[in-house]
Amino acid sequence: MDKLRERLRQSKPFEKDAERVFLTIQLVAGDHSAAIERVFCASDLTATQYNVLRILRGAKSDGLSCREIGERMITRDPDITRMLDRLEGRDLIRRERQETDRRVIRAFITQKGLDLLKELDRPIAGTTDELFAGVSKSELATLSRLLAKMLRTE
Repeated sequence: MDKLRERLRQSKPFEKDAERVFLTIQLVAGDHSAAIERVFCASDLTATQYNVLRILRGAKSDGLSCREIGERMITRDPDITRMLDRLEGRDLIRRERQETDRRVIRAFITQKGLDLLKELDRPIAGTTDELFAGVSKSELATLSRLLAKMLRTE
């Protein structure tokens, strides 16, 4: 029995290669997410909140509207406004109503938010490095190309 079937405690072979690959991707993502969640737990953050902070860090001084943040999210959150409320309550972001269009409120990362991300950058990178430790650069390039093809971005 192979390692995947052992892990899933599955005795019968997979009917399709695509099923094997899909389950492998799910398990790898789940393992990585669990390791990352342990890093976030110490900072009282969720993966989704971390994603929002990274998005706002990337936006720099331009900030982003709720809609723009939602479009960039890795996993969709149906209530971004409430999440922004929580992040603002912790002084990790600030929001401003725009002068040119009073209907638009933009979110900006604060220095406290930047400092928190800086603290998390190394442990997050270490967790990711550990995940791919046994994979060569050329294998990573191939995997990246194949996954991009699945996302239909290539």
